[in-house]
Amino acid sequence: MAPPIPYITPTAFRFMTVVAGTLVALASGTNYVYSAWAPQFADRLKLTSTDGNMIGAAGNVGVYAVGIPIGYIVDTKGTRLVALFGAIALFCGYFPIHLAYAAGAGSLSVIFLCFFSFLSGVGSCAAFAAAIKTAANNFPDHRGSATAFPLAAFGLSAFGFSAISAMAFKDDTSEFLLLLALGPSLIIVVCTYFLQLLPPPPSYSAISNGEYPDLNLLQRTKPAENIQEDSETDSNRAIASFSSAQVTAVLPSAIQPRPAPPDAEADETSSLMSRTRSLSDSGSFSQYDQAKHGALAAGPDIRGLSLLPTPEFWQLFLLLGISTGVGLMTINNIGNDVMALWRHVDPDVDSHFLRERQALHVSVFSVISFTGRLLSGIGSDFIVKRLHMSRFWCVFVANILFCISQFGGAKISNPHYLLFVSSMTGLAYGVLFGVYPAIVSHAFGISGFSQNWGVMTLAAAIFGHIFNYIYGVIYDSHSKVLPDGARQCSMGLECYSTAYLVAFYASICSGFLTLVGVFLERYRRHQRLLTEEDDIPQLAA
Repeated sequence: MAPPIPYITPTAFRFMTVVAGTLVALASGTNYVYSAWAPQFADRLKLTSTDGNMIGAAGNVGVYAVGIPIGYIVDTKGTRLVALFGAIALFCGYFPIHLAYAAGAGSLSVIFLCFFSFLSGVGSCAAFAAAIKTAANNFPDHRGSATAFPLAAFGLSAFGFSAISAMAFKDDTSEFLLLLALGPSLIIVVCTYFLQLLPPPPSYSAISNGEYPDLNLLQRTKPAENIQEDSETDSNRAIASFSSAQVTAVLPSAIQPRPAPPDAEADETSSLMSRTRSLSDSGSFSQYDQAKHGALAAGPDIRGLSLLPTPEFWQLFLLLGISTGVGLMTINNIGNDVMALWRHVDPDVDSHFLRERQALHVSVFSVISFTGRLLSGIGSDFIVKRLHMSRFWCVFVANILFCISQFGGAKISNPHYLLFVSSMTGLAYGVLFGVYPAIVSHAFGISGFSQNWGVMTLAAAIFGHIFNYIYGVIYDSHSKVLPDGARQCSMGLECYSTAYLVAFYASICSGFLTLVGVFLERYRRHQRLLTEEDDIPQLAA
């Protein structure tokens, strides 16, 4: 293949596509910096806390609810067209919000503000989907490593923009909103040329769909349960690496793991510079081994409307919805928490100081959420392969962290200790999204993972809206209207503590649903092993 740019080798251009995808992902995570500018925006436009939460929730809906159609468009129309659409949507979302802030109260209705916030979320989803597909497609032998870069950038996007907000714009929220309108869109437009889907490199050799990702597993004797657990780990390794704290709202079908070469496990965890081996290096299966392998590797293939009658779907849907709803409530409202506590301690607190504290909380959440995703991805592999336990225990850890963080949010009245809430929530959110895509793929199959994950993320949109609405109503009930029309709550912790108590009890419920998931997975494993014991002798004969 001739390089698209003269004097640049095909291999170098392949790496350039990943760099471009990383920059696009960095520009796509602006939705999660909302709490860094939302309180000032609400003050300027004389919005209630409920209105502000509706606007923030609309952005979340834009990120999560359009995963299925965006994924389909990416698969059928290509990445560059979708990336350009994402850039336009981001600009068309943030620029009217910037104009509304500059014009002041009454310049734009809440309905239109919600629409433009939704549009910015759609733009983030579209651009990120294009970035992920580019990285996954262009490095089929190293998909886990290649996609890790844009995933990391998306997760750290809130940290970058909140830092810029604190250092460069200080009290100028209008200029910061203008940056959000122009900066991400320009980055995406500049990088769009490099978001090209390239043919597989010469070293890549695809094998048939019936073949198992780690052929060596069947060349040594292991208990049937261990073989099943290893199959879960290896077949889901790439998918697990695609999740993000914030986010990962859309995973196009192109990033579903292709059947990998025999050394797939090493490739997924090695550097992109690693040397790959050809398929012929690993030998071949006997006819009996192939039959046995096919029986063991066969998994469920449930998708679309077929999900609705299955108890596992509703259990996973509710579990993800409650957990993400709790997390999104904190993400979108940590800025309000900061204002309520500091204004209670010091009614004359400087607005610049409040903006710095808000940006600090957003940055802490972003960094620790990314750390949680990494720990969850590594930890879930260890739990499955070494301890022979369920990945659901990682989700249970996230449930415990959510309980701790939300209880802290309901009890911490000293603003200096509020970082505990944002950091623990970020860790829980990262741990949850670090493992959940693998759980979904294991429950319903890899073939339909793209659309199944899109359906699952609808839970985040629905429950995120519910929890944000609850917070807004509670905050407004303790607020008073100032002479200039602005709303302010100076009661400190009492402004919102009830919302965190609701989230705390909801987290307990999600912990119960996680234990139900452990039971259901054990039941499915038992049934699958019984089926394998019946089928393998017949295949061998």
